[in-house]
Amino acid sequence: MVKAVVKELILRKNELQEPVETIYFGGGTPSLLSIDELNFLFETIYKNYAVVNNPEITIEANPDDLIKPSLSFRTSQTKGQAHGRNLFQAYRKIGINRLSIGIQSFYDADLQFMNRAHTAEEALNCLKEATQYFDNITVDLIYGIPNLTTEKWQKNLQTVFDLDIKHLSAYALSVEPNTALASFIKSGKYPPVDSALALEHFNILREETHKHNFVQYEISNFSKKGYFSKHNTAYWQGKSYLGVGPSAHSYNGTTRSWNVANNARYLKALVQNNLPKETEILSIKDRFNETVMTGLRTIWGVDLKTIENDFGKKFKNQLLKQAEKYIRQDLLKIVTSSSAELLSGHIEKLKLTQKGLFLADGIAADLFVV
Repeated sequence: MVKAVVKELILRKNELQEPVETIYFGGGTPSLLSIDELNFLFETIYKNYAVVNNPEITIEANPDDLIKPSLSFRTSQTKGQAHGRNLFQAYRKIGINRLSIGIQSFYDADLQFMNRAHTAEEALNCLKEATQYFDNITVDLIYGIPNLTTEKWQKNLQTVFDLDIKHLSAYALSVEPNTALASFIKSGKYPPVDSALALEHFNILREETHKHNFVQYEISNFSKKGYFSKHNTAYWQGKSYLGVGPSAHSYNGTTRSWNVANNARYLKALVQNNLPKETEILSIKDRFNETVMTGLRTIWGVDLKTIENDFGKKFKNQLLKQAEKYIRQDLLKIVTSSSAELLSGHIEKLKLTQKGLFLADGIAADLFVV
């Protein structure tokens, strides 16, 4: 698989027109890659792509992958197993400078409910050790979990603050169809997801992060200043990105492509020097809708001048017309700021209000052009 990913990187080396600013090992469990395998990927990237000085390099990992003995640290020279500080040191040495750790909760009952492999104790120990070697760490938490009281949710957040974690991503629990959780809820084994509880947790999340000097720079992402995720921000700001590996997506502003999700088909295609991907040309409606959706989710909002320049006055006027009812309901607002750089002297942006944040997806969908 690693050799196939390397081949894909080489075959697609001319697709990116801009230097690489971020490298992100995500999806699946990239922490299972050995140090040698990660080095192989890094060498391929630096040999075939222009990379900026000091890029943001993130690897996703679960607590149990980081603190339990695993194959992650195996190298060609060392066939033994290692974990903990040795793995953190090895990551630092090869250039990884940001960790994304899937904590989800610091309570065993929640972790069992979500079928997570790690325990609350492992989550806590992992972060205590990780913070000795990495300053730039983000953790994931889930709220709206049945039986997760507001007190426990506050304690989950306080644990993150006490550990001096600089970045937090928090998501409402969602139940996907045809999953074990969906069947448990349907059978009555677990209570259904309560949107009122999720909203209460969301409001607590915003209040507590604000108290601790976190900036909510995207609906689900909170960060101390200087620790915004450069990688995710690039997605929200519509920058081009290249995704390699099974099921990975890529985007260049006008087209979107995605690799086949089947591992065997992916490997077979690369052996034959074929790219196992499909591509679609995005229509002006597609690009407009994505600009609105991603912009509304961030503190930067939707720049109305950019909408007019990129899509025309017709799209801008329709957007404002659709937004009127949400402005009246105090769910959207138009924010004007001065700018000496513009002849008009001001920038107008459409943003969600604090009341509208929890309803972002529904509001954005209603603003789409169909």
